[in-house]
Amino acid sequence: MKIVLSLFVVLAIFSSCTNSPKEAVYASKGGEPAITDRSKSLPLDKIVLPEGFTIDVYAEVNDARSMAMSPSGVIYVGNKDADKVYAIADTNGDFKADKRWVIASGLNMPNGVAFKDGDLYVAEVSKILKFPNIEADLGTPPQAIVLNDQYPTEAHHGWKYIAFGPDGKLYVPIGAPCNICEPDEIYASITRINDDGSGREIFAKGIRNTVGFTWHPVTNELWFTDNGRDMLGDDIPPCELNKAPQSGMHFGYPYCHGGDIVDPDFGSKRPCSDFTQPAQRLGAHVAPLGLKFYKGEMFPDKYKNNLFIAEHGSWNRSKKSGYKVSLVNVKNNADAVSYDTFASGWLDEEKQEVWGRPVDVLLLEDGSMLISDDQASVIYRVSYSG
Repeated sequence: MKIVLSLFVVLAIFSSCTNSPKEAVYASKGGEPAITDRSKSLPLDKIVLPEGFTIDVYAEVNDARSMAMSPSGVIYVGNKDADKVYAIADTNGDFKADKRWVIASGLNMPNGVAFKDGDLYVAEVSKILKFPNIEADLGTPPQAIVLNDQYPTEAHHGWKYIAFGPDGKLYVPIGAPCNICEPDEIYASITRINDDGSGREIFAKGIRNTVGFTWHPVTNELWFTDNGRDMLGDDIPPCELNKAPQSGMHFGYPYCHGGDIVDPDFGSKRPCSDFTQPAQRLGAHVAPLGLKFYKGEMFPDKYKNNLFIAEHGSWNRSKKSGYKVSLVNVKNNADAVSYDTFASGWLDEEKQEVWGRPVDVLLLEDGSMLISDDQASVIYRVSYSG
């Protein structure tokens, strides 16, 4: 009897000490429903996907922009036109978020979010913030710590996407403060810093405005989108998908666009041959933002290690372009060999009317894919059932 009782006590103690991170998160105070009747009116039937795929609303988040996921499965979502950072969680395990918390408010374009070692990192226009041990209680989030407040203050291309690289450093882009100009060296770049905010260095240059990057799951090479300049017409220059396998590379802005288009204002200063060619030319003015390599097991094998890109859509093209999720096939983990549409329907081509704008993509543990939409203010889940 004593042996059985002792074993029971040991098991109870072990169980209490090994609660999953999810259990702690789901016990967080407060929160509000993550899905209401509002999103039921969205015309999801207009979304065109390959056969076997379906799309549903995963959560409602105002001005849903960049996303990051913690090991516990909590999704953090930033804002650009609003001022908040959200956390959402699927506590029922039915692949629809049911709880939502406001982690911070009153921030200056907190577009970028990243997660590392229990801490949430948020990028404002000129600051990098850290919310330590964020999941101790999402209902009462900690005060933010300012890690670095030395980034430029210009709002033009000032909103940031951030992510931690395989080297453990936080990558932070700085867009050009203009449509086309020859700015100071810190602009039109991707920088990286240590996770304490120190040691800022420029990793890559000649990048007009990237609002999405990721690392190849096999090679660990950085791939990123870049938004092409405006006011050269409807069809040039192309937006770009680029690859930076090492630091110190220059991708052409403001001298050369799309690898071979000489800028009429600054192109005489340096030839296109000076710069790294795009890995893939994308559509003109499609505004490519977040991207991810597919690493899951749910989708068919042909999607493995290929890139999904959220195209936010054009703002001044006479006939709208983008407003979709595209797919780039990457051959031998190295070369982009095709560029196709994966999901479309947010743009009515005939009426030239838009009801949604994809921003970022994120993979869930089951292999399904989330897509944020700042116009419809939702996050979708795309799944495959064959």
